Amino acid sequence: MAEHTSADGQLRDLLAAAVRIEQRVRRAVEARRRTDPQPDDEFRGLYLTQETVRRLLEEGRPFPAPEPEPVPGEALPDIPLAELRREFGLTALDVEILLIALVPDLDDRFEAFYGYLNDDVTRRRPSIGLALGLCGLTPADAAARARLGPYAPLRAGGLLLVEEADRPFLSRALRVPDRVTAHLLGDRTTDPRLADLLAPWHPVEGVGDAKALAGAVDSGVLLAYLREDQGGAGTALAATALALTGRGVLGLDLARLAADPTPVEAVRALVREGRLTGAGLVCAPVDALAREHPALLRLLTDSPLPTVLVGRVPWDAGWSAAGPPLPLRAPRVEPAVRARLWREAYPGPAPLPPDLDISLLLSPFLLTPDQIEGAARGAAQTAALSDGPVAAADVRRGARAQNAAGLDRLARRIEPSVGWSDLVLPADAHAQLRELTARARYRDQVLGTWGMRPGGGRGRGVSALFAGDSGTGKTMSAEVIAADLGLDLYTVDLATVIDKYVGETEKNLERIFSEAAGVNGVLLFDEADAIFGKRSDVKDAHDRYANVESAYLLQRMESFDGLAILATNLRANLDDAFTRRLDLVIDFPIPDADHRRLLWDRALGSTLPRSPSLDLDFCADSFELAGGNIRSIAITAAYLSAASGTPVTMPTLIHAIQREYQKLGRLTLASEFGEYLSLLT
Repeated sequence: MAEHTSADGQLRDLLAAAVRIEQRVRRAVEARRRTDPQPDDEFRGLYLTQETVRRLLEEGRPFPAPEPEPVPGEALPDIPLAELRREFGLTALDVEILLIALVPDLDDRFEAFYGYLNDDVTRRRPSIGLALGLCGLTPADAAARARLGPYAPLRAGGLLLVEEADRPFLSRALRVPDRVTAHLLGDRTTDPRLADLLAPWHPVEGVGDAKALAGAVDSGVLLAYLREDQGGAGTALAATALALTGRGVLGLDLARLAADPTPVEAVRALVREGRLTGAGLVCAPVDALAREHPALLRLLTDSPLPTVLVGRVPWDAGWSAAGPPLPLRAPRVEPAVRARLWREAYPGPAPLPPDLDISLLLSPFLLTPDQIEGAARGAAQTAALSDGPVAAADVRRGARAQNAAGLDRLARRIEPSVGWSDLVLPADAHAQLRELTARARYRDQVLGTWGMRPGGGRGRGVSALFAGDSGTGKTMSAEVIAADLGLDLYTVDLATVIDKYVGETEKNLERIFSEAAGVNGVLLFDEADAIFGKRSDVKDAHDRYANVESAYLLQRMESFDGLAILATNLRANLDDAFTRRLDLVIDFPIPDADHRRLLWDRALGSTLPRSPSLDLDFCADSFELAGGNIRSIAITAAYLSAASGTPVTMPTLIHAIQREYQKLGRLTLASEFGEYLSLLT
């Protein structure tokens, strides 16, 4: 009820301020009628009479102008119109012209008045010449005309539109935008033009030194740039700082702005909205405009409002004509704050188990405050399907749902379905994989809280090399790590990234790393030796550019903030400078007989029918095969068993082994097949 009362009061005050406009219009109409030879002509405004033409030729005007009336200079009452005058730097004449253009939207009688005064019934808004005349000014008054120029406060601020640009200046129509009219009437609804561009960024406690940024804004700083890494809290920090200054927050999604068909118009509407409502601007991500739309960034940085830009790219001096911004670093959300935000955003109704460690479950993920809130809502939705309490899998699934989709176009996504119990590896390799998982899970504590982050521009990422023959479990191990951390696995075949044209390989890799920066996942580079080979002496152009590719990848891997695993079959081919920069190098040997026996048993599974005579000990002792080959043989044997309708027998298994040997191009030696040599076809 209070809002309606306030709006009614603002309407009364605004109408009271417009009374003098009505008085001006009445005097102008009366003056027109006194000198009009046919004041009641029904077709007035549709044609020119001979008398009108005579007056134009002899007197210079068809009708005398109303007597000049001075523009009032007294202060306006404390209504939104007075606030506009202060915010937009309007003069008393500007306010009078604004009211002249506004009254048709408050009282439809003025449409008829203006049509009559324009001597054209189709032109029902005031023209520039009519507005100047109603203010007692001559059309030749240069100072008065300048108040309606494109850079004058009324038009530059978006408070007044001058339409029909193809007409002479004095006959162009004036119109007040609907949003400005609504604001003056007390409507605080955001401009519908911005509905698809605004982001709901809001203040969040505990995400950095917001007081320092707020103090800078209060001291007169209008432009700041918060540079952040993946999972940074830049938008939350900016919104918190603006809120501390007593301002509202208008969040602009720059990626949506880049796709808008009329972005310049959108930016102007945004700035006007901020000035109308006393808000500051939070704009992110700068990366969306940096390359292809720098002019939009210059338009935003030229705003008279406090503006905080957030992005990951370095600041370019060409983005601001007003000078450099205040440079700040946006922190990541600390683990304790991360858990608090998740719990505050969790909507229920499924209960939260008291032993559910949200902080630990979210530790492998780099999430912004908005993404944390989205993850909490996603966890509630998945828990509702099981009609039980929220489980760890629900928390992780909700966090994975915040991933961007761009990397799916450049890499193959694998949703992990295996665990530690599925791995058959030597104890040392198994222990190193556990250590790699611990690095990913506790990096915030070690590199952030404890300050163990190395210098040299290295990110917070974790990188490892898996080296071993094909089929020894490298990809499966990466999948197990992803499953343990609750992440998706993205596999990239580096052999497909290499391009014969100079510079294209680096571009392909940069696209992958850029998209991976928006994804919480494990990034697996297969066939790493295809590009991470040893740098050689430069003997021709090919050697030089091959070395450039390797050097670029070394640098890019160090600055990557995610979990990257490189797999290679040929460790000896890798550059020593590259392996030195890795956190772990894990060797995957060909399994010994004991491990092969376990692999045979697991590959055949528990549901596949087996003959009692199946001699898996013989298979493990006789055939030196990797786990991938054993798995392939088991699948072939299963198909043969299904076709014959019998359990897997030793002849079936020997036949499947023979087919695998043929695939590998290996000879079938009597020493390997022993007593089963006769079963070969």
